[in-house]
Amino acid sequence: METLLILVFVLGYALIALEHNFHIDKAASALITGTVCWAILVLGWHEAPAHLVESFNEFVHGAGHGGADHGALKVFFEHRLLHHMEEISSILFFLLGAMTIVELVDAHNGFAVITDRIKTRKKSRLIWIIGILTFLFSAALDNLTTSIVMISLLRKLIADKPTRWLFAGAVIISANAGGAWSPIGDVTTTMLWIGGQLTTPVIVSNLILPSIVCMVVPLTIMSIRMKGDVERPSLLDPDEADDPTTHGERNLVFAMGVSGLLFVPVFKTVTHLPPFMGMMMSLGVLWLTTEVLHRSKNEQRRKNLSVVGVLRKIDTASVMFFLGILLAVGALQEAGHLIASADWLRHSLGDVYLINIAIGLLSAIVDNVPLVAASMGMYDVAAPGTVDAWQGYFVQDGIFWQFLAYCAGTGGSALIIGSAAGVAVMGLEKIDFVWYLKRMSLLAISGYLAGAAVYWAMFGLGA
Repeated sequence: METLLILVFVLGYALIALEHNFHIDKAASALITGTVCWAILVLGWHEAPAHLVESFNEFVHGAGHGGADHGALKVFFEHRLLHHMEEISSILFFLLGAMTIVELVDAHNGFAVITDRIKTRKKSRLIWIIGILTFLFSAALDNLTTSIVMISLLRKLIADKPTRWLFAGAVIISANAGGAWSPIGDVTTTMLWIGGQLTTPVIVSNLILPSIVCMVVPLTIMSIRMKGDVERPSLLDPDEADDPTTHGERNLVFAMGVSGLLFVPVFKTVTHLPPFMGMMMSLGVLWLTTEVLHRSKNEQRRKNLSVVGVLRKIDTASVMFFLGILLAVGALQEAGHLIASADWLRHSLGDVYLINIAIGLLSAIVDNVPLVAASMGMYDVAAPGTVDAWQGYFVQDGIFWQFLAYCAGTGGSALIIGSAAGVAVMGLEKIDFVWYLKRMSLLAISGYLAGAAVYWAMFGLGA
């Protein structure tokens, strides 16, 4: 059972990694992998590892079942699956709410509030403007959405493709760096925040400096190399001629959307309710506002500017991907593979900083979402005040979780397929994998290692 489970997981991973080669959406591969892994776990019960049998026996006695009959097994696995679904659902509802808010702002052309103010044509100056904007957007929005918005902006600012590709590479690096220090900026950081491994003040205060360095190092090198001015496109997008919103409506929706996203950590801190509740609150308020705002417009325009209309634009495939891959990781956790992997990493590397750096570089090849999910399954949140020095790294807001958020969030920039932002940009601009490898990978790695060095200097030197 255990061998078959690993084989299915690896095969599923291969299909996900080679999505563009096989022309099979990674969401389909992830969903099949997740469900098949759980089916193997249930059907292979007779070969279950000792810890799972022990958990089942405890469940049977606690629930008052007479013995290990078929009915008890069914209830046990349903209980275990629903336990994982509770955590997974919190993440998925959070993402759905965030994506809806961002799409609603975009439907109102709200991001033009900032982008229309960019006037410079000088390459060395523009690269910093684009990088800093991406960095800040990514902290408040998410990497995927930010990269899409910024590529749309670049098409308005830069005409020639080679130059635009260089700026697109800077967008990928800056988006991943910006998302690492915010609880709502990157899916992996959000997972650690929702899971209780990290709290908002620690994420922001301890990771913002390494993240800034991760962005600044590559941008500095790029700005030194860049000479001359960019060539602006001669024609505007014809779709922009008919703007469905007024200047006031744009500003209002943009301000409320960004404020709503930033409100989520505050809501969690005050109420101690799960983050997705705050996101639903923000979405509800913005939904109500837009309904009132456009109530006098014709039906078609009102529909396009409403939550009902933008829901069609939501990247539901990504949500399904997260569901499938998190289910698969949950099955591996139940089978005990993640605990075994944690023990191997400890004995092989023996240092939390090296372990996280390795995870970060691996995320350039393997999607960072399942890597972080696996790490959360490998290591439990240790109780405060533990006497074991190693376990002390794994308390809430411990060094391991902090550094994991940074490494998993930024390490994917090393390859264009290593992050959601990279994959999005690759698809939008048709950037070649080899081109990115030659022109951007070393820059991304230099920033990643520089930021890691800063974090180690902040917290590792005195340890």
